[in-house]
Amino acid sequence: MNSPMRMPWVDTAKGLSIILVVMMYAAYNTGEYTGGVGFLHYVIGFATPFRMPEFFLISGLFLSQVIDRPWRRYIDRRVVHYLYFYVLWAIISIGLKIGIFSRDPGGMLHDLAMAVVQPYGVLWFIYMLAVFGLAAKLLRQFRVPAWVVILIAAGLQMWAPRPDSYAVEQFAAYFVFFYVGFVMAPLVFRLVEWTQPRPMLAAAGLLLWAVVNGLLVYSPGYAMQPVGMQMGLAAWPPLHLTLAVAGAVALCVLGGVLSTFVSMEWLRWLGEHSLVVYVAFTIPMSLFRGAALASGLLTDTGVLSLAVLLVSIISPVVLYLIIQRVGFGMFLFERPAWAHIDNSAPQAAPSAALPAAAAQSSRT
Repeated sequence: MNSPMRMPWVDTAKGLSIILVVMMYAAYNTGEYTGGVGFLHYVIGFATPFRMPEFFLISGLFLSQVIDRPWRRYIDRRVVHYLYFYVLWAIISIGLKIGIFSRDPGGMLHDLAMAVVQPYGVLWFIYMLAVFGLAAKLLRQFRVPAWVVILIAAGLQMWAPRPDSYAVEQFAAYFVFFYVGFVMAPLVFRLVEWTQPRPMLAAAGLLLWAVVNGLLVYSPGYAMQPVGMQMGLAAWPPLHLTLAVAGAVALCVLGGVLSTFVSMEWLRWLGEHSLVVYVAFTIPMSLFRGAALASGLLTDTGVLSLAVLLVSIISPVVLYLIIQRVGFGMFLFERPAWAHIDNSAPQAAPSAALPAAAAQSSRT
C-alpha cells in the first residue's frame, strides 16, 4: 500500500529513473566485454541528456520543506543520511572487488582511503547528494539569490570542467539540476497535478518531446559506441542543458500519468525502494555478466544486456525481501538509530533513502 505521506507519482518517476540508470550500466558494461552495440544502447542513448539530471532534479523537489530546519537536524537528514549509505556500501563494494576477488589488501586500503575524497564507482550519486545538500544549505544561509545560483551553476554545467577531482567534476555537471528542482518545485508539482487527469493531452506532449529529443540526440554527428555515445546537436552545451531539464520534467509528467494505473504499482514500488537497487545492483551485474559470457549461451550484445539489466534489478529486490522476512540485515538499506546525529529524527524508512530525499517523509 502507498504511504499517505508519499506522493505516488514521485516514486513512479524514480522507478523510471532507476531503470534507466541500471540500463546504462548494463548496456555499457556488456558492450565493454563483447565489443558490440545492442538495442539497449540506443534506448539509453535517447535518455542520455536527462538520465542522471532527472534523478537530481527529483532530489531537489522537496528541499524547500527541509532547508530552513536547524543545522543539526538538516545535516542529519540531508548529509549524514546519504553518507551512511555511501560509507557502508563503499566498504562492501571495495572489500568484495579488491579485498576478496582481487586479493589485494593494499589496494583495498588505498581505494577505501581515496573513497573519502573521490566518490567511488556508482556510489558517486549518493556522495554528491550529501555535497549538494550541504552546498544548498550554505547558499541559503548566506542569502545568495536563487537566480544567481542557477546562472553560475548553469555556466559550470555548460563549461563542463575536467579537473583532477571527480567530486568537483560531478558538482559542476549536476548541481544545477538539483537546485533547479528546488526552485522549480511548485511549477513541477502544478504541472504534474494538471496533466494527471488529462492523460491524452499529456501523452501528446510527451510524444512531441520524445520526437524532438530523439531527433536532436540522433542528429548528424552522433556516434554509438560499446561504451558511451557521442550525441548529435544535443551535445551543444546550451541545448544539452535545455534537453536535460525538459527530459527531467517530462519523466515527472510521465510518472504522474503512469501512477494513476494500478498495473504500474510495481514501478511505483521500485521507485520507493530505489536505494535497494542502486546500492547493490553492480554486484549481481558483474557476477551474472561474467558467468553468461563464460557459458557462451548469450552472445548477442542486446539480448545479454537485457538479461543483465533484469538480473541487476531483480537480485537486489530479492535480497531486500529475504532480509525483510528474516529480520536481519536491514541496516544495509535502512539507517539505524545509532547513525543519527539528531535525536528528534524519526527512523528512516528504506523507501525514502535515495533520490527524492525522503520525499514526503522529509516534512517531519
